[in-house]
Amino acid sequence: MSEDERVRSILAEYGHLAVDVTSLSHDDNLYAAGLTSHASINVMLAVEDAFGVEFGQELIRRSTFESISSICDALSVTRDPDVSVR
Repeated sequence: MSEDERVRSILAEYGHLAVDVTSLSHDDNLYAAGLTSHASINVMLAVEDAFGVEFGQELIRRSTFESISSICDALSVTRDPDVSVR
């Protein structure tokens, strides 16, 4: 399963989105799709668990969970601290 598919699976289970996660593009706004602040915390914890990472303090912000793309970017940062976030 690709990283994108794994993130989508987590969003489907923990995001409580108002739309089917398969209908979302990589850059669609997850908050506009129904992601709440509370659900974003559950998504963050599930992503950390699934990928065996821990998001640093600089990544714990609304914009990190704004899209599938931004979540994948944050995962890249956790693996390589020299990568910068958008």
